[in-house]
Amino acid sequence: MVSGENKQLVDQLCELIASIDDPIEVKAFLEDLCSSSEINQMAQRVECAKLLLEGNTYNKIIAETEISSATLSRISRCTQHGSGGYSRTLAQFFGIKTYI
Repeated sequence: MVSGENKQLVDQLCELIASIDDPIEVKAFLEDLCSSSEINQMAQRVECAKLLLEGNTYNKIIAETEISSATLSRISRCTQHGSGGYSRTLAQFFGIKTYI
């Protein structure tokens, strides 16, 4: 959860991203905002969260994505005990019936 002096800025960023209707424009915005490494890491985390929500094992996910076990553990905690962002968004987008 974001708190403190940056909360307003983070809220503004979230509203800005939510206001972009075109995936091509979202990609252009992310390419200007983040490094290619940061974008790739976010994409990898989304894929790993998807695989977790589909019921895949840690070993299978690590083998398929080459993500670190520490990062996968954090993603798993977020899918189980986080704010629900991964679960709701990915279930809706990919049509996943969650197993977590």
